[in-house]
Amino acid sequence: MSQEQVIKKQEPRNNSAVTEKVNAGALSVNIFEADANQGVENLTQEDLALPFLKILGQLSPEVNKRDGKYVQGAEPGMIYNSVTGELFDGEKGIDVIPCHYKLEYIEWQDRGEGSGAPVAIHPSSSDILTQVKRDASYKDRLPNGNYVEKTASHFVIVLGKSPSTALIAMKSTQLKISRKWNSMMASIKMKGKNGMFTPAFFSHTYKLRTTQMSNDKGTWFGWEVSKVGPVEDAGIYQQAKAFAEGVSKGDVKVKHGESSENTQSEVSHY
Repeated sequence: MSQEQVIKKQEPRNNSAVTEKVNAGALSVNIFEADANQGVENLTQEDLALPFLKILGQLSPEVNKRDGKYVQGAEPGMIYNSVTGELFDGEKGIDVIPCHYKLEYIEWQDRGEGSGAPVAIHPSSSDILTQVKRDASYKDRLPNGNYVEKTASHFVIVLGKSPSTALIAMKSTQLKISRKWNSMMASIKMKGKNGMFTPAFFSHTYKLRTTQMSNDKGTWFGWEVSKVGPVEDAGIYQQAKAFAEGVSKGDVKVKHGESSENTQSEVSHY
């Protein structure tokens, strides 16, 4: 018998041994379940980062291979999770459940001049916009040199194999999309035992895609929102309701900064 024949006969036996070794080391889900929540009992919202869902643009650092923030496979028009680093195809889009909406006026210093965090966050009732003047770069400047961005924050549950919470911050050209989405949600009517009613925002699922937009100032990618239908999973509904209540009570902390800035810096005008 040749040496080549001996090797061929030995291969199946070796593969089987490897398979047996892998199976012997496999863990049952029951083991993980028995130790559920261990290690996370001391975590609070201060210890967690709420992901931002961002649309990547031509100038986003995540698409620049020479930038330290480059993400492999990232392309303009994709949707990016700022915490997990996950990328989503903008054309296919993602399914989300909107849970809470908040409008704020965020005051910033120019990039490179501050810590990267907002100087101040003014509520929707603030008269801060009466103090600004539009500059040549289409930013609303305060007398102190800082600029203010009207920001619409949509807190959502991102659906998938493992539903997770996230925040979508819309500003500038995307404020129009935000208003359209809000109108879409507010216009839904359902019939109950007491007649017609407007269900909670988190009662329905929406598809978020990205689309190319343009005006006489330039071209960029923006959001496109369409309604999918009512939430059908009771567990997901309760998760969305709990998240909505947490945000409303102030239990969910948002850390605006580089992760929430407009990643398409070629579009700061409208």
